[in-house]
Amino acid sequence: MEKMQFKAESQRLLDLMINSIYTHREIFLREIISNASDAIDKLAYQALTDSSLNVNKDELKITITRAKDARILTVSDNGIGMTREEMEENLGTICKSGSLSFKQAMEKSDDIDIIGQFGVGFYSAFMVASSVTVISKKAGQEDAWKWVSDGADGYTIEKCEREYCGTDVIMTLKPDTDDEKYSEYLDEYEIRSLVKKYSDYIRYPIVMEVEKSRKKEDSPEDKPEYETYTELETLNSMVPIWQRSKKDVTDEEYETFYREKFFDYNKPLRIIHTSAEGSVSFKALLYIPSKAPYDFYTKDFKRGLQLYSSGVMIMENCEDLLPEHFRFVRGIVDSQDLSLNISREMLQHNRQLTVIARNIEKKIKSELKAMLENDREKYEEFYNAFGLQLKYGTVSEYGAHKESCQDLLLYYSHKQGKLISLKEYVEAMPEGQEKIYFAPGENREHLSKLPQVELLANKGYDVLLFTEEVDEFVPQTLMTYMEKKFCNITTEDLGLQSDEEKKQAEEKAEELKGFITFVKESLGDQVKEVRLSQNLGSYPAAMVPEAGMSFEMEKYMKRVNPEFAYPVGRVLELNPEHEAVQTLQRVMTEDPVLAKDYAQLLCCQAQLMAQLPLDDPFAYSELVCKLMK
Repeated sequence: MEKMQFKAESQRLLDLMINSIYTHREIFLREIISNASDAIDKLAYQALTDSSLNVNKDELKITITRAKDARILTVSDNGIGMTREEMEENLGTICKSGSLSFKQAMEKSDDIDIIGQFGVGFYSAFMVASSVTVISKKAGQEDAWKWVSDGADGYTIEKCEREYCGTDVIMTLKPDTDDEKYSEYLDEYEIRSLVKKYSDYIRYPIVMEVEKSRKKEDSPEDKPEYETYTELETLNSMVPIWQRSKKDVTDEEYETFYREKFFDYNKPLRIIHTSAEGSVSFKALLYIPSKAPYDFYTKDFKRGLQLYSSGVMIMENCEDLLPEHFRFVRGIVDSQDLSLNISREMLQHNRQLTVIARNIEKKIKSELKAMLENDREKYEEFYNAFGLQLKYGTVSEYGAHKESCQDLLLYYSHKQGKLISLKEYVEAMPEGQEKIYFAPGENREHLSKLPQVELLANKGYDVLLFTEEVDEFVPQTLMTYMEKKFCNITTEDLGLQSDEEKKQAEEKAEELKGFITFVKESLGDQVKEVRLSQNLGSYPAAMVPEAGMSFEMEKYMKRVNPEFAYPVGRVLELNPEHEAVQTLQRVMTEDPVLAKDYAQLLCCQAQLMAQLPLDDPFAYSELVCKLMK
């Protein structure tokens, strides 16, 4: 029996593959099972035109056998098998794949679907096995052949016996080490788990002899005795739910699959079962959860969809299929058109993947919009769980995804007393309103009492109340919506004054220039500026930020990046029509010392209304007591 050597480049690739290409040793079983499925596919296909093969489709299967004492794991199939020449060609030269050659020969057929196309999956067996034996008999041939290799010193091929066509891959597992427990691949539970995880949707039964227990027939009822026996059991479900027509799948089946696959016992809010045909074909089954996982907003959360190729799982969390702003979606994508290189575990970032991802993003957005428009209660339930993620998606990457998110955002309307979309806000704007007004703050109750909100409400204008940290970044990213500019009512001109009113305000400011100077000098560095304002409604004073960053943004920066945070300049606005301000003007000439106390009181009140901390609360308390005397 002649000892044959792998070609030099094959040997180097074998070493590289075992040590580098595959990151999880457990996938060896997926690869061997996929090869077995390919072999059965070939036999079934050739039997269509060759009646001599006499194939009974009901008997086609993949069998897993364990011999724990000998540390041997065997995967057998009753597929097409190999001749000596095919065995040497396919197993002696890495990347010489019979599956690929077969597919190229049959490429005109739409029905053929071969998983293993690159000829390296078989060699993943050497990650866990010290030696591998392959026994194979070609369908329609008399002779069977045995290929044996330890992965290092080449291989041997000799004639042997096998009753029926097909292939046995016999793996002698490596000894256990402190770091690797290879014997776990002989455990029933581990094999079940791996088949369920990677090969559950192989179209042929994957069977294994399992040990079971039953009550002995002649044992007494009060003291029952039990005996063990073995039984062949099918480990895989074979038909993926996403491959079935939507009309043939019940809601209960969809929900059961979701609970079992994604370990979420809450009913999903939306189920998206879709497919696409064309240059890139795929099927997808997506779920929109009703609640966010406990780690959703942490770095530990793994986003992405499960990626399958012809029913074989390639990747458990394929991030490239799901944009960050829709990271809450769970589901599965299955395509036979993806280009895989070297192994099924290493996916090329190619056009096919990009096309699938783009289609999925559009479909998710479409489904969310439909929910928003047709099932508002359910959408608000979704938004309560994941609305924050849509806001993050809007502002991330400098607004690159704002078109996908902006129509899905909801904000609380002061006027309507409920959540509304930006589109609903604009459509409800009265004639003459040119801006989308919003107010950032810590809670709706406080924001609804702002003098600017009062003033706008009196004119019939609505204000969106922003209470989450990311909210204020959204209008900065969008700039406009439906050609309407955003206006932060706490930092920007409301745009309500006519040219005549602006002129009158300038004349009033000039008239009270001395008064404004007095107040500024009384307050010193506590404020950057003192000015009159026509935007305060029934309030005497308000503290607003200097042009640029808002107070809410200042608080946020102090918390997340204190080293680079800086205080925003305080501007005290006074309402010249308010009785308290007019009293301050009168007292300024009668009792300047008392007037300074009044100015300080108005300043502190304005700070409290803006939810800003007082520099010295004790001094404020003493001031109030002093004035009360």
